[in-house]
Amino acid sequence: MTPDQLQPALAELDTQSLRRVRRVLDGPQGVRVTIDGKPYLSFSSNDYLGLANHPALADAASVTAASVGVGAGAAHLLTGHHRLHHELEAELAAFVGLPAALLFSTGYMASLGVLPALLDRHGEVFEDKLNHASLVDAAVLSRAKLTRYPHLDLVTLEQRLASSTAKVKLIATDTVFSMDGDLAPLVELQALAQRYDAWLYLDDAHGFGVLGERGEGALSQLEDRNDPRLIYLATLGKAVGVAGAFVGGSSELIEWLLNKARTYVFTTAQPPMLAAAVSASLRLIAVEGWRRAHLLELIERLKSGLAGLPWPLMHSNTPIQPVLVGSNAEALRLADALRAQGILLPAIRPPTVPPGEARLRISLSAAHSLADVDTLCAAFHALARHD
Repeated sequence: MTPDQLQPALAELDTQSLRRVRRVLDGPQGVRVTIDGKPYLSFSSNDYLGLANHPALADAASVTAASVGVGAGAAHLLTGHHRLHHELEAELAAFVGLPAALLFSTGYMASLGVLPALLDRHGEVFEDKLNHASLVDAAVLSRAKLTRYPHLDLVTLEQRLASSTAKVKLIATDTVFSMDGDLAPLVELQALAQRYDAWLYLDDAHGFGVLGERGEGALSQLEDRNDPRLIYLATLGKAVGVAGAFVGGSSELIEWLLNKARTYVFTTAQPPMLAAAVSASLRLIAVEGWRRAHLLELIERLKSGLAGLPWPLMHSNTPIQPVLVGSNAEALRLADALRAQGILLPAIRPPTVPPGEARLRISLSAAHSLADVDTLCAAFHALARHD
């Protein structure tokens, strides 16, 4: 695209109701926020456990910054790998029951590092059609053949695995699909990976901290965590409330990624104070099971409260509760109407979701009260009455 083409292209985004805008947050993240100078009840963050503004995390970060400074100052393979990073990797591996773990700056960078480290043009990646963009981009970057299968369609996936002649196969899937909130069938996917000798890459960005008795994430569904084909990714900026990501797997896998994942090797390590904050968060996640229990209560309250609306609530048993609207313009209209009532709820449009499936994505947090959910439901019903 040339410079002269930018303005017409932006105008076309406006015509399609697809232009994105940023809103400015003042103060801490939470369920009550100040955006662009105005207060809102927010259902817009991925802070599922309400930990992003927890004093224990802030204290851990500030105490560590006072003692070791802020920046890591170097890549992990130079002098940037702090003892706090090293200890956190062991803690994360133990938390999810895997032999080893490796920290990355973001979940996106993790996927962009892992897949090209394991595959080349002789490999093939099999991905759910609704996978996050980072998994798609990682497959493209690896130069392997990218094969997409219909959402949760394991029959088609097996057919394509069986017909593949690739030297290396890898199945990649979200565990909790970020715009739908439904779950991948991990037990069945692991069985397919074992049957066809394929890697199984699980992106648990929206499950870690939320799923499992101790918040260990989607891996709680799997009995066989010692499978050498298993690659587990979790992000640390959603339910954990901090920033970054980690990849877990066999000791050999982690050693290989440490040497070959370019997004790990060629970037400065995260500030050690973030590692201290993540460690503090893990302790809370493990012992404060009430947060996950409260989320389940909120989910049931929301489902009951939104029954009977002209916009159906999609099937999900996770904190991601999408309201299917359809058109881009209608989704924006509803989001604007809710914002006028002091409620912040994002309109999700293509290319994030398929054309014609624009939606309002409700993200619940353990910091929400039942009364907050009731307020949201009442606002939706008021909109429906005036339509």
